[in-house]
Amino acid sequence: MNNLYDRVLQHPNYYRQFNCNESLITIFSCPAEARLMKNKFSPLWTQHNYLFYVVEGRKIWHTAEGSYDIGAGSCVFIRKGAFVLEQFFDEGFCLVLFFIPDEFICQTLGQKFSAPVKSAGHRQVITLNSSETLAGFFHSMASYFAEAREPAQSLLELKFKELILTIADNPVNSELLSYFCSLVNEPRAVSLERVMTDNYRYNLKLEQFAQLTNRSLSAFKRDFQATFNSTPGKWLLEKRLQYARSLLSMYSEKTISDVAFESGFETTAHFSRSFKQRFGVTPSSVGSS
Repeated sequence: MNNLYDRVLQHPNYYRQFNCNESLITIFSCPAEARLMKNKFSPLWTQHNYLFYVVEGRKIWHTAEGSYDIGAGSCVFIRKGAFVLEQFFDEGFCLVLFFIPDEFICQTLGQKFSAPVKSAGHRQVITLNSSETLAGFFHSMASYFAEAREPAQSLLELKFKELILTIADNPVNSELLSYFCSLVNEPRAVSLERVMTDNYRYNLKLEQFAQLTNRSLSAFKRDFQATFNSTPGKWLLEKRLQYARSLLSMYSEKTISDVAFESGFETTAHFSRSFKQRFGVTPSSVGSS
């Protein structure tokens, strides 16, 4: 899967960007991005949360929990992880986009959320209340892109903090406030479990899962063993096979290659071989039964 964060970082000619401490990026993206993203469906992931305001156009974010059709005027926060982006090439897509690492959110809001906020869970895609204050913030950021020179690093950091605090100050954004609170207060074991449960259906490498959990690869493997009493490879294979079997049982119209892709397998051959070894039957026999 392609890393959205890296794609933006590596193509400054297509994405006007401002960097803050090498981890925060602000960009303004316009129709030129179509030259980079040529497929209608693009599997992507990012190790950072991101927030954007859509100026023009429409795209659909397909996630493990459902699909989100996002168009002009929308302000959306998307938790770090994997997704499939569906694009429409008959119109441009312009937005103001912020990548916001967990650490920056915790540093900005640590004192505000000293006590946990109960929540049944957090969706990957969270639509925000488009208040006049928030709209004014995005318009103020757009003016920076019209200037030839870049803002000072200290000013950029203040603007990022202003964005987080503006959102956190609006009680209507209760779901996102709860997620921010979980970042500040959630035990690392719970955070690891949430990341794995949200993303096991995507073909991510162990190094990428480690990034999503803010760990080195060795620390990820050690903590994973302690949390799940299994190795990441064995756990991922079992979860993906169980999910694939459920897809085959529920959707007879799906092809074997579709099921393999949607379950996180790199190739159809690997999926079919692993499925036969685990369940004693071929995937096609389940789909036709």
